[in-house]
Amino acid sequence: MFRKSLRGGVHPTAHKALSNTSPIRRFPLPQRLHISMQQHLGTPATPVVRVGDQVLKGQLIGASQGHISAPVHAPTSGRITAIAEHTAPHPSGLPVLVVTLECDGRDQWQDTLVVADPYKLAPEEVCVRVGAAGIVGLGGATFPAAVKLGLSLKTGVDTLILNGGECEPYLTCDDRLMRESATDVIQGALLMQHAVQARQVFIGIEDNKPEALQIMQTAAAGTGIEVRAVPSRYPMGSEKQLVQQLTGKELPAMSRAADSGLLVHNVATARAVYQAIVEGRPLISRVVTLSGGAVTHPGNWEVPLGTLASELMNHASGFDVTPARLIMGGPMMGIQLPNLHVPIIKGTSGILALTSEEIQQKQPEPCVRCATCVRSCPMGLQPLEMAAAIRSGNVKAAASLGLHDCVGCGACSYICPSSIPLVHLFNYAKGELAAQTRARQKMENTRVLAQRREERLERQAREREALMAARRAEAARKAAAQAAEEQAS
Repeated sequence: MFRKSLRGGVHPTAHKALSNTSPIRRFPLPQRLHISMQQHLGTPATPVVRVGDQVLKGQLIGASQGHISAPVHAPTSGRITAIAEHTAPHPSGLPVLVVTLECDGRDQWQDTLVVADPYKLAPEEVCVRVGAAGIVGLGGATFPAAVKLGLSLKTGVDTLILNGGECEPYLTCDDRLMRESATDVIQGALLMQHAVQARQVFIGIEDNKPEALQIMQTAAAGTGIEVRAVPSRYPMGSEKQLVQQLTGKELPAMSRAADSGLLVHNVATARAVYQAIVEGRPLISRVVTLSGGAVTHPGNWEVPLGTLASELMNHASGFDVTPARLIMGGPMMGIQLPNLHVPIIKGTSGILALTSEEIQQKQPEPCVRCATCVRSCPMGLQPLEMAAAIRSGNVKAAASLGLHDCVGCGACSYICPSSIPLVHLFNYAKGELAAQTRARQKMENTRVLAQRREERLERQAREREALMAARRAEAARKAAAQAAEEQAS
């Protein structure tokens, strides 16, 4: 079922033409790469190299830790010069553990494992190789891809969906990738279908990308993959909206797509799967959009992971004007950067340098209860009521109104005539609820530990009393035996 209309959504100015007209350019190797061990959701990778080690391109330098984690590989050959903390690409500016690699310029690969016929691999083996390649969701979520594939295989996913919507303004990296590497994306989709044993595959592409749509349809001909146009309305790239548009299924609240027999991945993730399985190439680079009104030469670059955003910007001739805001990702759901001295990571879909005219930042005004935010919410929530509850300090009331169903798309904030930062309030409330949950769990853990300690002390007291009683009984027995011997003598 192909739904023609969806709830809510907005139409922000796309600004796609700034960067979608020229082909993807390959960024030259910088002198140094600063490779973060935290490029994915979950537990950070642990360095398996030491300062002074020589490494080859594609070599493992950070091992995954735990179930939700992903390994990290060297984007080129060179020497490890430092393992220390470096500013993270995050608004907080807090440091993360980074391995610094001094590039030797030879770009020498380690031996790669190439598969002649990847479809002869067992589905489980495909999942293992995807995990070993360090592939994560490249649409921005950065969830380890192998975990989703493995779970989908176990639960019996019926449908694989590739997200080519790219609904965020300014970003065009997926658009150019589909135009220039359509065959790789399709082959990656087929490998993912094999990995999860899905019956059907859909690819959704917003109708404002006609070239990508046509090229992908041509590449998919004869494969059984259906490439469909979806309306160019934000947030069409969100998982729940795309699923509903392509299949007619509305995912229940607080559920995963896998619970409904669906698996959603980004088109760039599919290309990375193809490179990992067929070419033996781990995830060591990605396409990044460099755009915004302050950028001299916007465009898309294939960038080695660990490249500083400042070096990428300088390579593109820097700024025409001083940017008013720096953003990693898109302007709707991206994160504001403190500066450009941060490394490109697996989740970096774009670096935006926006002017004050593009931001049009206004001072928030009182809510006029116009319900524009309600009409724009793609999840059917009541943002104005949730915001009122949060402002009054009642985050539990906001939760009862559906706070956890909010996907953080920012449509309500964008459309609000009073310029109320609604999505920031919701993110704050989610964090506050999470903190309360942790506090309750800590109290419960403390109570359990105290109870166990009390039980242990009582048990030890009983054991001591039993031991003393046994000793007294033994002493009495010996005394009686001795008395009996003395009497007999």
